[in-house]
Amino acid sequence: MLAETPSFFAAGDRIAVLTTQPLGGVLDYRAPEGGVATGSFVEVPLGPRRVMGVVWGPGEGGFDAAKLRRVGAVLDIPPMRLEMRDFLIRAGAYTLTPLPQMLRLATRAPGLGQPPGMRKVYRAGDGRPDRETAARSRVMDALSEMGGLALTLSELAQMAGVSTSVVKGLVKQGVVREEQSPRDTPFPRLDPSLPSKALAEDQAAAAEVLRDGLKSRRYGTTLLKGVTGSGKTEVYLEAVAECLRQGRQALVLLPEIALSAEFLTRVEARFGARPAEWHSGVTQTERRRTWAMVAENGAQLVVGARSALFLPFQDLGLIVVDEEHDTSYKQEDGVLYNARDMAVLRASINDARVVLASATPSLESWANAEAGKYDRLTLTSRFGTAALPDMRSLDMRSEDLPSDRWVSNTLARAVQVRIDRGEQALLFLNRRGYAPVTICRACGHQIGCKHCDARMVEHRFLKRLVCHQCGETEPRPETCPACEVEGKLAAVGPGVERLAEEARALFPEARIAVLSSDMYTTARQLKAEIAAIAAGEADIIVGTQLVAKGHNFPLLTLVGVIDADLGLQGSDLRAAERTFQLMRQVAGRAGRAEKPGIALLQTYQPEHPVIRAILSGDEEGFWRAEAREREAAGVPPYGRMAGIVLSSEDVQRVFDLGNALARNAQMLRAVGAEVYGPAPAPIAKVRGRHRVRLLVKAPKGTALQPALADWVGQFKLKGDLRVSVDIDPQSFF
Repeated sequence: MLAETPSFFAAGDRIAVLTTQPLGGVLDYRAPEGGVATGSFVEVPLGPRRVMGVVWGPGEGGFDAAKLRRVGAVLDIPPMRLEMRDFLIRAGAYTLTPLPQMLRLATRAPGLGQPPGMRKVYRAGDGRPDRETAARSRVMDALSEMGGLALTLSELAQMAGVSTSVVKGLVKQGVVREEQSPRDTPFPRLDPSLPSKALAEDQAAAAEVLRDGLKSRRYGTTLLKGVTGSGKTEVYLEAVAECLRQGRQALVLLPEIALSAEFLTRVEARFGARPAEWHSGVTQTERRRTWAMVAENGAQLVVGARSALFLPFQDLGLIVVDEEHDTSYKQEDGVLYNARDMAVLRASINDARVVLASATPSLESWANAEAGKYDRLTLTSRFGTAALPDMRSLDMRSEDLPSDRWVSNTLARAVQVRIDRGEQALLFLNRRGYAPVTICRACGHQIGCKHCDARMVEHRFLKRLVCHQCGETEPRPETCPACEVEGKLAAVGPGVERLAEEARALFPEARIAVLSSDMYTTARQLKAEIAAIAAGEADIIVGTQLVAKGHNFPLLTLVGVIDADLGLQGSDLRAAERTFQLMRQVAGRAGRAEKPGIALLQTYQPEHPVIRAILSGDEEGFWRAEAREREAAGVPPYGRMAGIVLSSEDVQRVFDLGNALARNAQMLRAVGAEVYGPAPAPIAKVRGRHRVRLLVKAPKGTALQPALADWVGQFKLKGDLRVSVDIDPQSFF
């Protein structure tokens, strides 16, 4: 680990301060009375405002020191450690992100530096309102749903969909209680000495290898691969226990908030207390507490989403990336980073260990293990008496189905058998909403978003059309917007809502639950629904890819994939890999308890190599074949890529910039890179902005980022022109 050597600056010394303001880099100030250390959080004047920043080092000079303004105050926050500053610098250099933006990622907690007395929080009071209104009822419902947790004023108003004046009015009546936020307190201590679950032989051997790695206190990454239900979680929790025994901090990243409820219960059972949480479903008060306690070593273990990587750990010893293949680890707006890769970077700086856990690893991680860069541990069988599900294809070419039906007769019979036995069946379709297209049968017009080059998706439970690119919504019209003929608009194709409608018609007595991220307004509602399903309160689950991620439904014995061919369409270089991963993951939800499971894949291409690989279970064969194709094409992980997206409200200006970049790419060609484009992005317009893409491809080992920075930096962006550079793109839209 890098040695912590803070420099101390005496009062009046010239110092460099990094703020979160979009100014490119550091600013020079004079140190305050009493002096200040490198890494200290400070408040500094910037124009008429006062903003928070971090002392980055000595000032850069170059102008009259007498004109420098003095640091206003040193905040009561533990200084940012040297390895954290190094992480932000190196992550920013890799992703081509300015340092102020990186600092913003590392300070995303409300009220940092404010003394507790200045913070106000709100809870349910004992009073009753003098009169009931819909707005007041929503406030009380929001407080009830949070189960006594404190909320900030803006947070409570936003959750209830009311103005802050409604909340303040209820405070005056005692219905809502306003309190001073108490000083942040440490989280309960976790006890790593508590007994773990009995481990199978291969689990125990894998856990011992991970413990030995942690004892070395040196960086290393291990790919923990195991079939679904093999007990990977219990294995890496033993690594967490070893980390805690050493007095170091641990971080477990999960791809979905909805996964956290069951996982937190397992952590509490293993260590006797709940860990700290960090994700968008946590209240702002708890976010600030987690941030502060991580910085003060008052939180031993954090369970969080990808942004938890930027918390100010004092002694980080272990990072676990669960479901490491999951695409939600890639941040697709703002700072474009992959949490899996950044976890490896942060661990290497902190002399920490990384565990990448997955039943279906990403090809990048598989290739690194093959090359010896990562260690590899494999769990080959399910834990206990559970067996892997039997997987079969249903050739839809031989099924006689009406055009408005998607559940084949064979699958419907299999579902009915499960219902009769008191078991559960899952109907899986990776498409949200009711129907992906609304078309006019009179003129053929397809209803599209006014701001994007995308079709509006009908969400029948909302009674609205929704754009999945920009979020724009509108009521479903009665007449065609193009020809104005009434009664001719028709839904085309299935989404999960339409599939649920079909399931209700086929199985009228069955209890049906729909699992789709956009059908729940809060993470708590989604967690409650998942818990109810696990308790057996549904016979049929209709779900999107949300249901494929780590859930354990003991009664689920049948998985029916409605359209196994869906992910094979298009030209995405990862289409085969993602289809393989998703199908294997969703099939793995079946038969996780004593009863055997079966997965039926409806397909029009049963002979497709990916479908055959999914059914055969020959994962190593699939990865090797996929690796050969990628290596021959020189694409990741055997080559380097960067996606460049240009956008503007003026389509001509954005194409002019794209053509100019393509003509002036000498610095890229000098390092062996090739430039493709410009071309309209597959979704060519989002939120009213026209989008043009260029793709840069280079040999593995190329120093691509400096060349990209020079290339893009040739042009000054005027007006509303924007350039986004995505290193190692996961999406090509």
